[in-house]
Parts: sequence; structure tokens; C-alpha cells
Amino acid sequence: MSDKDTNNNVQNTQDDNLEVQDLNEILKVRRVKLAELQKNDKDPFKIVKYDVSHSTKYIVDNFESMEGSMVSIAGRLMSKRGMGKASFCDVRDRDSKIQIYIKVDEIGAEVYEDFKKFDIGDIVGVKGEVFRTHKGEISLKANNIILLAKSLQPLPEKWHGLTNVDLRYRQRYVDLIVNPEVRDTFIVRSMIIKAIRKFLDERGFLEVDTPLLNTIPGGAAAKPFITHHNTLDIDMYLRIAPELYLKRLIVGGLERVYEMGRMFRNEGMSVKHNPEFTLMEVYEAYTDYKGMMDLSEQLISTVAKEVLGTTKINYQGQEIDLTPPWNRMTMIEAVEKYAGVNFNNITSDEEARNIAKEKKLHIEGNPTKGEVLNLMFEEFAEEHLIQPTFIMDYPVEVSPLTKRKPDMPSFTERFELFITSREMANAYSELNDPIDQKGRFLSQVEKREAGDEEANMMDEDFITALEYGMPPTGGLGIGIDRLIMLLTDSYSIRDILLFPTMKPRD
Repeated sequence: MSDKDTNNNVQNTQDDNLEVQDLNEILKVRRVKLAELQKNDKDPFKIVKYDVSHSTKYIVDNFESMEGSMVSIAGRLMSKRGMGKASFCDVRDRDSKIQIYIKVDEIGAEVYEDFKKFDIGDIVGVKGEVFRTHKGEISLKANNIILLAKSLQPLPEKWHGLTNVDLRYRQRYVDLIVNPEVRDTFIVRSMIIKAIRKFLDERGFLEVDTPLLNTIPGGAAAKPFITHHNTLDIDMYLRIAPELYLKRLIVGGLERVYEMGRMFRNEGMSVKHNPEFTLMEVYEAYTDYKGMMDLSEQLISTVAKEVLGTTKINYQGQEIDLTPPWNRMTMIEAVEKYAGVNFNNITSDEEARNIAKEKKLHIEGNPTKGEVLNLMFEEFAEEHLIQPTFIMDYPVEVSPLTKRKPDMPSFTERFELFITSREMANAYSELNDPIDQKGRFLSQVEKREAGDEEANMMDEDFITALEYGMPPTGGLGIGIDRLIMLLTDSYSIRDILLFPTMKPRD
């Protein structure tokens, strides 16, 4: 290490120590201020209510009609300027912020002296007159200001801003205070979810709730979280998908149902994966996977238009056109286009494995032709699917709940939707043959017994439900978090989850 590096490290350590000392002093001073307030019978934490007449955004947006009106607002004190006989400060509420003009002659010496002791981050209530300053800024001329809650921690802007990504996720409450664009993202998230529900409700779909605690984790190939029910003395599983329950409702005659909620999968974490995430599944009787294609492109494009005002969006520097209709190709066509291999000409599992080896594709065990096709698609094709693209007709081996194609029984009527190389949706013509379904469950059980923790378990009650008769049905699953990432131009799933899963600090 050079002398320069050593000196820099020493300086950084000294700066960090000074910062800690300064922070400790601030924490001490704020607690002393609170103690003084409590001693003088001005404890803000005893205040239980404050009447707010208007939001700051409403005042600013409607200034022409609001000018000269007396209003009351409440929010967080974000800045203070000047401290003579008149001061300015900014107060932020849920929607926006507004400047406050405070003059000792207007509010009285005692209230003004109290205000001078307020800290950035305190929650305040303000009553005053709406006016515009000489510089043209819409403001409130305060005739009273009161402390509603004391902030004992300084906001990070006092230091270097809340830029540490890990800290932003751990302390989302602070992130929301100091980074308005983060707040905007979660407002848009709520708007997207509301628009999705509106789209489906208007088309006659019924929103339902199914159990989060399952005795059999079904509906997807994923490793579940396991818990234990003490009274029944049985292990139970946090749901990995609602599919099998929703299909039971189709059997029961509800015909059009959907559910949007939390799923739990005990898998790896990445910019695309969180163990707890939001998924929506939609089921409609008397349609197929092509009907689900139409539904999904209409839904996503309609939501984008309603929330963002356009179907042409920018994601991480790429322009994405969500205007229907979207590209459609089979998995065989995609692998031929991007890997140069035509699986229509492959006649055996062994031949497929040999071609995979020639392509330097890592394979384990003795995968079938269909499994090799799926692996080659993931390896060579997915990365090219930037614009919205439906990949259709998946091998039966990787689609245990899907109806076979009548003219190609080794393939299924299934599609996945890819946008920006990411899977956004998965849909089937749902398997409703109870005999075929039981056979595929048995195949999954064999894989599970061989060590595949993600393979499906046998669900005898679901087989019984199918034996009562399920009509031809189309089913669609959409990863809500990934869709929100796309529509908010967010790189990581953690950016659109208020409280993403984090490793506990030591």
C-alpha cells in the first residue's frame, strides 16, 4: 500500500469518527429538546389529532381559487431558512410540499421561539393564508405552527443523502422521506394493481381468495417453505401458487376467477427473484391458451395506457412497444432461429443429448428430447426476446398441468410471455383429463423421490375434482412484480417491493 493510500485511509477513518461523534451529539441534543418540551407541558407525543383541511398538492394545483384562503396542512419539516424575525421552511405531506412563511409579528414571540427549536424531520401542523411570494412561489403565511411529533433521528440528507442501496432497502421509511422518486414508484405500483383489477372486473372475472397455508404445495415447480401446525401436528407449506384451488373453483362453476396475492418460494435471490412475491392467476372456462394470449396482451397494454398514458415505454435504455398484436413463435421455432437446431428432425432422446453436448450445453442425468429442447431455449433464445413475444408449445415433460396438443401429443398448449428477456407470464390450455393428470402427477412423484425438491406432489383431492368434470379452460399467471418493474423502469425487484427480504445484520 502506498503512503497516499495510507493517508487516504487514515483521513477516511477520521472523517467517519467525526461523523459518528457529530451524529451522537445530534441525537443527544434532540433528546434534550424533547425533555424540555415534556417539562414545559408541550410534549408533542400527547397530541392525538390534528385537523387537516387541504393537501399541499391541492393548494398548489388550485391556487387561483385558493389564494387568500385560510387552510391547515400537516407534514414533515424538510428545510428551514432565515432565523431573524421572519423565516421560511418547507413542509412535505403525502403528495407534495409547500413553502411556509413564518413571521414573529403574525404568530407571536412564544410560538416563533418554539419554531426556532424545531429540527429538520419534525412533523408539524400549520395554519395560515395561501399567497404567492414576490418571487412567485406559492406559499402559506402562517398564523400558527405546532409540533406534532419530534424526530429524534436526523434525516440522512444531513450527511450524504440516503444513497447506500442496502440501507435504502432496510430503512424504506427513510428512503420514502428523502427520495421522492421512490415514493412515486410505489404510488405507480398501486395504480397498476388497481388498473389490473379494473380490467378483469369489467370483463366479468370474480376476484377470490384461496389458502396461503397448504397441506400439499402445488401449481408450480418450486421448493416451498415448510412450517408446522401445532394443533393438527402436521407440516404445512406456504403456497407456491394458487392454481389447483382456482381450478377447483372452475369445476364448481364459477367459470371466470382470478386471484392476486403473495406467493412464497424457497429459492435463490437476485434482481429478478424475492422469496416472497406477488403473482396473479386468471382462469376462464371455455377458452384456451390462445384466448389467454389475447387476454394478456390486452391487459398489459391497457394498463400501460391507463397508468402511463402510452404503450411505448423505456426500460433501462431500451424502447419497448407494448402495442398489440405481439410476436408469436413456437419453442421449436425459437431454438431453430437462435441455436440453429431444428428439433423436428431429432428422433430420439439420445440424439438430443448428443446435440446438446455439441453445443456445449451443460446437462445432468439423462434428459429427454423435450427437456433438452427447453434447456436449449433457455440457453440460446431467451436473451433475444426483448420486444413482447409469446413462446408457444412447450414439451409435456416441463408442463405437468397442461393439455397436450391434439396433433403433437409430446407437446402442450402452453405459452410463456417474454419482455426484455424476462418471463412475464405463463399460460396453458388447462389439463382437465383426470386420468392423464394422475399419470403426470405420478411422473412428478418419481422425480421427487429421486431428489427433485421442486417436483409436484400427488394431490388426490384435485384428481377427484377433475373427475367431477372441469370444462375446457384457459389459465394465465402474470408476475405482478416483474410487470411493475417493467412499467416503472426499475432494474431490481427490490426497487418495487416496499420491504424486500434482507439478510439480518449481525
